[in-house]
Amino acid sequence: MGKIKDFLKYERCNVPHRPIEERVHDFAELDLPLSPEQIHQQAARCMDCGIPFCHGAGCPLGNLIPDFNELVYKNKWQKACELLHSTNNFPEITGRICPAPCEASCALSVNDEPVSIKHIEFQIVERGFKEGWIKPQEAKNKTGKRVAVVGSGPAGLAAAQQLARAGHDVLVFEKDENAGGLLRYGIPDFKLEKKIIERRLEQLMAEGVEFQTGVAVGEDISARYLKKRFDCICITTGAGQPRDLNVTGRGYENILFAMDYLKTQNKICCGEDVGDSKIVTAKNKTVVVIGGGDTGSDCVGTARRQGAKQIYQFEILPQPPQSRPVDTPWPIWPRIMRTSSSQEEGCERRWSVTTKKFSGVETRVTKLHCCEVEWEKNNGSWKLKELPNTEFTVDADIVLLAMGFLHVTHSGIVKELGLKLDKSGNIAVENYQSSEPFVFSAGDSVDGASLVVRAIDSGRKAAAAINCWLKK
Repeated sequence: MGKIKDFLKYERCNVPHRPIEERVHDFAELDLPLSPEQIHQQAARCMDCGIPFCHGAGCPLGNLIPDFNELVYKNKWQKACELLHSTNNFPEITGRICPAPCEASCALSVNDEPVSIKHIEFQIVERGFKEGWIKPQEAKNKTGKRVAVVGSGPAGLAAAQQLARAGHDVLVFEKDENAGGLLRYGIPDFKLEKKIIERRLEQLMAEGVEFQTGVAVGEDISARYLKKRFDCICITTGAGQPRDLNVTGRGYENILFAMDYLKTQNKICCGEDVGDSKIVTAKNKTVVVIGGGDTGSDCVGTARRQGAKQIYQFEILPQPPQSRPVDTPWPIWPRIMRTSSSQEEGCERRWSVTTKKFSGVETRVTKLHCCEVEWEKNNGSWKLKELPNTEFTVDADIVLLAMGFLHVTHSGIVKELGLKLDKSGNIAVENYQSSEPFVFSAGDSVDGASLVVRAIDSGRKAAAAINCWLKK
């Protein structure tokens, strides 16, 4: 490394955000990038730790983190950009929205603050675009093989790019109006502005990837059509089946799945026509978000920007500890208390809460009936127990269900092809190949709901498996 003991000289510098009073009035990105001098110091903190757990145990993509940190420290930015792209198709996305398991696995995390790996990655790729180093990589030779990729989220885009660079003709089908999948329609603009996606899509199209949007495979076109037109199909439609809350009163019209709520706002930000009947705004309303994860946090930030009067966020699990507990030792991702930028903007959070029923007037919910719970371990498994005399009610104008996703949607192409499913309801695969030999799958369709960085890795590996299969 540049200076082995600079981690003793420099402290970690977290990426600041725009002031809350400013950012809640728009959907622009909220991060304020570090200065060149600051990023040089942060790269210098990467020490010669011998075994880089950030690269092995932490990063699903296997990013060569110590290597690109050293290149940044030595001001070899172009080489750092090339090295970063050798393992990651879209570092401008992971550099913005990844929770950074690499940092939790940093050797400094044992008893200090980790290296700012995520932001160094962001700085590398943004400089690469600014300097014109990131260019289309067209295949030197074409194979004549045609591959259909169904779904244009992170797994689908990564698979499509890798396959196109291998010389195959790739056509990506997307049911929505524009490509990007979860990246475009699930993640708010204040975390990922959509011009970032457009910039990368231009590169993919220059490399030969074609897109057909507004096409629902299994409805608008059949699996039989794809089988006739393509040598191979890769399904990357994600884990689209949300977890529901089947309690009394669930049918009220102002109880929405989180992704439907976020998708509508993202379409508005993109300038897409959603129709007046589909617009749901939190302006001057009391919003209750059920679910304490990232999607729930995104709902909080969106409702705050829409002008919500009051926001509650309920989580059924207990409040995590402030420091790393013994059951998630380094280098495992720690189960600790975290506060997102959206939660900093204002919401009332409660843990160990379950909703027992909804009540309302006519077609609209007006109240949640809840109680507190505790978790008991019985024969190795955790059981939920309601605590007596802890019942309470909360008034609500909108309820957003953000309790995660179960598995891939079984209707459409999955049903039409008769693909085998695993015990979790995802597409069963062996080396990314499904029960139908000409059908492969990757990302959340296979693994269930997970991180964008894991979806990119899955898409890359699926592309490698498809390439080998097509060469037989």
